[in-house]
Amino acid sequence: MNDMQLRQLVIDELEFEPSINSINIGVSASGGVVTLHGHVRSYAEKVAALQAARRVKGVRAIAQEIDVCYPAEIKTSDEEIAKRVLSVLKWHAMIPDEHVRVTVQKGWVNLSGELDWQYQKKIAEDEVRKLMGVIGVTNSIVVKSPVEAPDIKKKIEAALARNAHVEAEGIRVAVLDNRVCLEGHVNSWEDHDIIENAAWSVPGVQGVDDRLTVAS
Repeated sequence: MNDMQLRQLVIDELEFEPSINSINIGVSASGGVVTLHGHVRSYAEKVAALQAARRVKGVRAIAQEIDVCYPAEIKTSDEEIAKRVLSVLKWHAMIPDEHVRVTVQKGWVNLSGELDWQYQKKIAEDEVRKLMGVIGVTNSIVVKSPVEAPDIKKKIEAALARNAHVEAEGIRVAVLDNRVCLEGHVNSWEDHDIIENAAWSVPGVQGVDDRLTVAS
């Protein structure tokens, strides 16, 4: 597949995704690297554009250069955004909100603090990026699992072997001080995410160094 064909496939996928108004999104492609530029009307739409591009076969990496431009009539103050963030975290049953700190500057939200699980960190970011007024999220939450798991490597490899979608024999797993390093080639971004999630799902994991490459 050449660059022009890949570019058109990404454009088609953006136009196909109903949650995206793709009219102001530009696409370029070079050697499997896709660049998205232009502007959208919410941060949630920006994330949706990234996810849509990742679904396209042949996309190996994405440069995200889309700006979030809310209409002037719905401009939201940082104070109001902070209140909304605290509220959505407080009412989510799976997030211990007392361990998450929030700062907002010009619409950009920074999440910090410590949580026990990666899924909690991910849920916190997923909920915040949907809020009106947010133009970006920096997720600085640290995963500090209190669980000690000496067999982290074996548990990750077993989880990958159980998954019908992943060719586990091509993935290398190394563990040092409860931090996991993943290496190897995968066939799609979906496989990439499955492997990364499997690593984070093992008790005791405090970090994942993702060195996986997506095949063209």
